[in-house]
Amino acid sequence: MTVLSPPRPTTIDRALRDAQRWCAGHTIDDRPALAHAVRVAVTIGEHLPNPAPDLIAAALLHDVPDFAPATPDIYQVLAAAYGPQVPRIIAALQAEHDALDKPDPPIRVDDLPVLLASTADKIVALTSLLQRAHASGNVTDFLRARPALLALLPHFRAFQQAAQRRVPAGMSARLDATLTLLERATAGLQTTTTP
Repeated sequence: MTVLSPPRPTTIDRALRDAQRWCAGHTIDDRPALAHAVRVAVTIGEHLPNPAPDLIAAALLHDVPDFAPATPDIYQVLAAAYGPQVPRIIAALQAEHDALDKPDPPIRVDDLPVLLASTADKIVALTSLLQRAHASGNVTDFLRARPALLALLPHFRAFQQAAQRRVPAGMSARLDATLTLLERATAGLQTTTTP
């Protein structure tokens, strides 16, 4: 059983339907975007007993601003459908994603729902990256071709260390293990790609 197993709260049912609609035709990590969203929601549920339906809904919909039409304002649409908490969490995750494209992205651990969703998102994305690297047949070349990711590994490690006392221990350990595998796989590459 997962947080998405029936019977589900109405909020999660609606979010799953909306995620299916808005994620259709889009990909994340070379897979359907809906698969990523579902994995993020399920990861939260694996580490947090009885997570709030709004948190799971936000996890399912966290990439929707990238996929939804520009008008009407997606945050207004989400607020009308879900109330203020779901779009608030999604907006914070979007701001975090956008900051990764800038130097020295901030690390915020003061908002627990956002922190839980962000940690689950990193676990899912980085695990998928490792799986794709291994499936490529040449892990080193696969990772070498992603210098932006290599440059962000210290940030992700700092995030994990800052979050470890706020998120469930198993969740922190899972992110730690995933980062350790990536750090080992990129040990010889980091010095050549990090400024």
